[in-house]
Amino acid sequence: MQVKHLLLIATLALTAACSSKQVIDENLSETELYTQAQEHLDNKSYTSAVDTLKALESRYPFGSYAEQAQLELIYAYYQNQEPEAARAAADRFIRLHPQHPDADYAYYLKGLASFDKDRGLMARFLPLDMTKRDPGAARDSFNEFAQLVNRYPNSRYAPDAKARMIYLRNLLAAYEIHVANYYLKRQAYVAAANRGRYVVENFQETPAVGDGLAVMTEAYQRLGLDDLSASSLATLKLNYPEHPTLESGEFVPREEEADTRSWLSKATLGLIDNEAPLPPGQTRTSQDMQRQYQEAVDAIPEELQPENAEETETEEIEADADAPKRSWWNRLTFGLFD
Repeated sequence: MQVKHLLLIATLALTAACSSKQVIDENLSETELYTQAQEHLDNKSYTSAVDTLKALESRYPFGSYAEQAQLELIYAYYQNQEPEAARAAADRFIRLHPQHPDADYAYYLKGLASFDKDRGLMARFLPLDMTKRDPGAARDSFNEFAQLVNRYPNSRYAPDAKARMIYLRNLLAAYEIHVANYYLKRQAYVAAANRGRYVVENFQETPAVGDGLAVMTEAYQRLGLDDLSASSLATLKLNYPEHPTLESGEFVPREEEADTRSWLSKATLGLIDNEAPLPPGQTRTSQDMQRQYQEAVDAIPEELQPENAEETETEEIEADADAPKRSWWNRLTFGLFD
């Protein structure tokens, strides 16, 4: 069934692309053009309505139907699946007529255009998860509906705008959780904890707050920050006792702990391990950073070394002298067998 829908969409798109542009009689009066545009809108011929309304506005920019034509052009663009053109037309109308009685309608259509930007014909027939898509259009729509509600709280479009804002807020919070879970899988625990905290602090009263607390708990556990982990877990148990990560009151991490063993240790099932296990909260990356820091310290010229640097270096040399000599077998096997 979906294949038939997609074929129909492709056929309509090709037909629209190949169709010639409408030719509008230059002798039509302002009233006749407006009447013709209304007929196109009533017949849902939105492409023709756009052409007629643009002709009306360009031929009679100061006529009695000019402002109404600009307003209805926003609607025609929106219905014709041209969200960017609809938003641009709405911005133009608001800029030219900020005190117009129907300015709230322009704000509303602008928000709707952003709201439906990612919900085209394909989204109607394909199972797309909107929480995993780029949230740019959702943020724009939320901000535009917020402008409508703040500027025109008594507008007849305000209730619908508020309902859509609730949905968009939940969607944006869910998107942040998807990003946080991605960071957990990539072992970027600091970034995951920050995303979880951002959801908890900025998206209160959304279903994603519990998920944000769970992400914080797991990320802090991986980092070895026991106090922060315990605090997040206590908040999660108190406010979301039925959360999926809680089983019999105990927290169960969603992601398995990363295997930080070397490739040689994995290949030999742990029989040969030339790297010591990492302490809690430390990664190979942090060890590399410490090594690079030490190399940078060693590269400091002698005249810039602290006063006790010579004593420290002498102690290190003496310690190296007392260390046992490595055998040829040890050197040949790179220290694997000693």
